[in-house]
Amino acid sequence: MASLGLAFFLCVGLMAFWILAFLMGFMVPYWVTIGALHMLRPKRLSDENKQ
Repeated sequence: MASLGLAFFLCVGLMAFWILAFLMGFMVPYWVTIGALHMLRPKRLSDENKQ
């Protein structure tokens, strides 16, 4: 029974590791790039829509 618990613990730990690796390698740079592009967007386009 202890080996089953250890296997479960390792599976959960490895899944958490790969999810964090995906988030740090893909999602965070994507989020930063989209945010930077949003900040650099010309403001006059959004001002014309308000009037």
